[in-house]
Amino acid sequence: MCKEIRINVFEIKDYDNVYKLWEEIFPDSTDSSYSKEQIELFLSRNPGASFFAEIDGKVVGAVLAGYDGRRGYIHHLGVLESYRRKNIGKMLMDKAEEALRNAGMNKVHLFVFKDNINAKAFYNNIGFKQRYDLDMFSKALK
Repeated sequence: MCKEIRINVFEIKDYDNVYKLWEEIFPDSTDSSYSKEQIELFLSRNPGASFFAEIDGKVVGAVLAGYDGRRGYIHHLGVLESYRRKNIGKMLMDKAEEALRNAGMNKVHLFVFKDNINAKAFYNNIGFKQRYDLDMFSKALK
């Protein structure tokens, strides 16, 4: 029997369950920018653009998406390893892309670690094109 996958809008009330997912999927990447206060600020500036997948009440995937008024951005997409290859990532991306389109965005960008071959293949398969003409720079403000 196939279990029902529910895709829900990510609201701050869902933070604890989504954060547990992030800790499991991205154990070395949950810095202070993932604090409840930072995520609440992000979600309030990008209402209805982020989503999580749930099966039998368990959060199994999430996408953190937003926009700056000109471009859309996928900040994180993650699905628990045991739930991958079940179309959950695509379902989450479809919802995020729809929300970004509805917000008036014509283009969406995302960032992938250079050594994340599986993510690169996934994004390529759903229509994203890798760019080679840009380098990303970061600076911590705190």
